Amino acid sequence: MARQLDEQIAGRFPVGRRLRVLDVGMGRGAQALRLARLGHQVTGVEQDATMIAAAREAVAREPEGIRERVRLVQGDGRDTGVHFLPGSFDVVLCHAVLMYVEEPDPLVAGLARMLAPGGLLSLLVRNGDALAMRPGLTGDWAGALAAFDTTAYRNRLGRDVRADRLASLTATLAGIAAPLHAWYGVRVFTDTVADDAALPDDLPALLAVEERAGRTDPYRGVAALLHLCGVRG
Repeated sequence: MARQLDEQIAGRFPVGRRLRVLDVGMGRGAQALRLARLGHQVTGVEQDATMIAAAREAVAREPEGIRERVRLVQGDGRDTGVHFLPGSFDVVLCHAVLMYVEEPDPLVAGLARMLAPGGLLSLLVRNGDALAMRPGLTGDWAGALAAFDTTAYRNRLGRDVRADRLASLTATLAGIAAPLHAWYGVRVFTDTVADDAALPDDLPALLAVEERAGRTDPYRGVAALLHLCGVRG
């Protein structure tokens, strides 16, 4: 996903430009820190107290120049209008957040308002068109049959959440003046791997295969996650 994001940033902004980045639902701040290390000014928003504490600890371990480029805000991604002015950011990230939001359209619209003209909106969502893949590949035939007719599922944390369909989010992005510019699949072949599995010796080859599949039809359409990139008009 990081490679996909870098590809979109490189295609939209001049080389060397320091971007204003908003990362909503940043978790422990891995993506925020990665972009700060690349020279960008990053604001991270996270509601969970444990996650934001971990992010603050991670930022504190960075050199001063990187620490100065990171601002952390504890809050709900739906209240961005309270903290920031419209058009304040060149890039807005919202990764693995929409599955926890019952009605995603208002959140996505609010994020798009934070973008300057030509800005990039990056969404990572559960693929509602391929929910039967995980139970099917693990031999859970009853679960696979049930998944064909719903966008609701139980995630690996045991929480009841929701997925998004590509067509629905494409329509949403068009309706908020940030039409879909590119989309990728994420975790095409590796979705059934255990979360605590050790990294394989051939990790570079694995990543190369996943990256190729994530941009190639028909493979990207059955990925566990979708990475959608919209551009503010």
